[in-house]
Amino acid sequence: MSIDITRLGGRIGAEISGVDLRTSVDDVTAKEIHDALVEHKVLVFRGQHLDDEQHQRFASIFGPLTLAHPTVPSVEGQANVLEVAGAEGARANAWHTDVTFVVAPPKATTLRSLVIPPYGGDTLFSNTAAAYADLPEHLRVLADRLWAEHSNEYDYAEHPQFRSAEVEEYHKVFVSTRYRTAHPVVRVNPDSGLPNLFIGNFVTGIIGLSRTESRDILRLLQHYVTRPENTLRHKWQVGDIVVWDNRTTQHYAADDYGDLARKLHRVTVAGDVPVGTDGTKSRILEGDEATHYTPRVQ
Repeated sequence: MSIDITRLGGRIGAEISGVDLRTSVDDVTAKEIHDALVEHKVLVFRGQHLDDEQHQRFASIFGPLTLAHPTVPSVEGQANVLEVAGAEGARANAWHTDVTFVVAPPKATTLRSLVIPPYGGDTLFSNTAAAYADLPEHLRVLADRLWAEHSNEYDYAEHPQFRSAEVEEYHKVFVSTRYRTAHPVVRVNPDSGLPNLFIGNFVTGIIGLSRTESRDILRLLQHYVTRPENTLRHKWQVGDIVVWDNRTTQHYAADDYGDLARKLHRVTVAGDVPVGTDGTKSRILEGDEATHYTPRVQ
């Protein structure tokens, strides 16, 4: 039986129905879902209510799984599952692509909701291929030639005086092994062939440019990523599972629910080494290949 696909936005997002992810997905349906992900960038499955084992089985239709995170511990007894339940000050309320500080970032991210506040806590997504296509020709030519440094230090150091003890401890774990990687600012998605802006909040600067020049260029490019036309806002319900193509999206978790409880579980799918428009691959600047975290995809 074919799945039902309902588009959610003009440029990004679709809701998938007609499939029960609590059971094994057959090969034909798995290919339909994979193809829908490449096309729509973000897929929403409502009311699935999976457990950790079912979640991992579903995520594996997109490829081999990574461990939970390169530095942050997993859910106890589930090496591939990361709990997402940050306190105020430790939430991912900045536009980013997951784990781009390693040389082979995840291909896809799956996130399922366990506890959702009565208001707030939405997740926003953006289509970075559409953002690249929106660039004027002169900016595309510039972006094609730029490389950026990504690091797991990112913005934690900006306002250390405001970090709580809990956030300070999380920061120490997050950067317990330091990773710095050079990625092309424009990456080509190997499945769709589409170029996209591969930047986000783990970027510390443009290689070869000053901090001021880097900041201004990144702000200009990021403006296209977050244009409303290129975004989707997902309002969570308990039991949802959402998957996004981590190679062609950014996302942002809205921190607008105070001290209310919000808990989700994340499973990521191993990805390949990014390739720029000229065929050059990303390279390590500091750290290792993070093979403890992700199997290398050819």
